[in-house]
Amino acid sequence: MKPRGKEGAGQTEENGKGSDFDQSKDNRKGSGSDGTEEEENSAGVNQAENTREESEETKKDYIKWVEFHVTCEAMKKAYQYDLDTYGKDQHLNWVELLAILGAKYGGDFSRYKEEDLDDVAEVLMKGEKTLKELTAGMEYYPYYREAYGAVLNGMVGAYEAAGRKVYGLKAFHPIAKGFPYRDYDDFGVSRTYGYRRNHLGHDMMGQVGTPIIAVESGYVEALGWNQYGGWRIGIRSFDGKRYYYYAHLRQNYPYQEKLKEGDTVTAGDVIGYMGHTGYSTTENVNNIDTVHLHFGLQLIFDESQKEGNNEIWVDCYNLTRFLYKNRSEVHKVEGTKEWKRTFQMKEKQKNTSEKHKKH
Repeated sequence: MKPRGKEGAGQTEENGKGSDFDQSKDNRKGSGSDGTEEEENSAGVNQAENTREESEETKKDYIKWVEFHVTCEAMKKAYQYDLDTYGKDQHLNWVELLAILGAKYGGDFSRYKEEDLDDVAEVLMKGEKTLKELTAGMEYYPYYREAYGAVLNGMVGAYEAAGRKVYGLKAFHPIAKGFPYRDYDDFGVSRTYGYRRNHLGHDMMGQVGTPIIAVESGYVEALGWNQYGGWRIGIRSFDGKRYYYYAHLRQNYPYQEKLKEGDTVTAGDVIGYMGHTGYSTTENVNNIDTVHLHFGLQLIFDESQKEGNNEIWVDCYNLTRFLYKNRSEVHKVEGTKEWKRTFQMKEKQKNTSEKHKKH
């Protein structure tokens, strides 16, 4: 089975961005059992239109599904090779290294061995083979390069900090430095509010008011109430490939002051505050038992995947473990409920597009 052709699992749990998501599910077949001929004809037309749309959809060549099982340890090792070789004749790209292992393991990183990564890096650094030569016999290397790139491409690169040009990790952990939390790998576990579904995110338990951090720079694409996620924020990466979802934010004061849809945020900025809102059609209600951040990462290869049954959400547990090395330092703004980042950074925006902004 080719990875590119697998179907998505659909939109579930807190990740629903529209407040009327459940309504559309309940109302799609109508309310009566004695449909008329007109209704049947209309249904036939709709079915034909849907079939045509699905046919057009299958013609598009983009990735339909991703399972991201790269371990924290593999990411750390690949990142270190990238960092250590920056500016040298043979600069190793960490995503390419991980994609080679993905092709070798069939995406199953429970097979990961550090020496496998060392062997690949040594061949490339010594110039024994080029990347093209090394991957020539790997049928699925292009798939893993694109899939892992969709997750990781925005996280390492050049930026400015304290007036200096720096190369390295420019993505941040979603919880501010100095604030405790606990977590475990809960991706895919069952949820029952509203209807039975899988949990397509990562929960990080902590204290009310803990500052929540923008993992990557991008645009605020969604901000407001959702019956599953409570007060939530959705941020789209500049290249449009990633949608970061932060949910169950604090009652009464969920967001950084003046934050609104369409705003640009920089990785490391304080964007909101941990709480336990949600599981209610009424706004500003604490119906979640445990104070936590629900952190989700959606991949988007085609805009048709943004909302609906073909959404791609990946397991963030190992990613947050990797990002723990880069937690944003913050300070309290006296006389307010606000926290601000202590150290600023600047990075060049790439591949920005008006269609990814929502004003």
